[in-house]
Amino acid sequence: MTQPTQARIAYSDVEVGTELPARTFPVDRAALVRYAGASGDFNPIHWNERFAKEVGLPDVIAHGMFTMAEAIRVVTDWTGDPGAVVEYGVRFTRPVVVPDDGQGAVIEVGGKVAAKLDDNTVRVDLTVTSAGRKVLGMSRAVVRLA
Repeated sequence: MTQPTQARIAYSDVEVGTELPARTFPVDRAALVRYAGASGDFNPIHWNERFAKEVGLPDVIAHGMFTMAEAIRVVTDWTGDPGAVVEYGVRFTRPVVVPDDGQGAVIEVGGKVAAKLDDNTVRVDLTVTSAGRKVLGMSRAVVRLA
């Protein structure tokens, strides 16, 4: 049986307001195709520019769950243990538009400890933007620390 890992951040070392290291995540069309294969979500709005525009989108958009997964990486990198995440939820506010221009898009993520809770847990609030606009709202994780 595998022993559970433990977050490398100690609860006693964290204060409300502690900022997590910010990260940026580049997103290109190839990443969306790989994610579609892994997730089974082959909706053409995520890979077919013509279709995306026909349904009123500005271009191909990233999967919401892809965006959500990239954002939580800030927390899992900070704790050193993906298993430390006890809860995670977001509201999808805007799509991440991924043009086929050789550069794609960038998801920018910052995080801050918003509350110290019981049982060595903290609530981390994330700020997630792309092209200067918030793409995830109410992005919050509860994390168990050492």
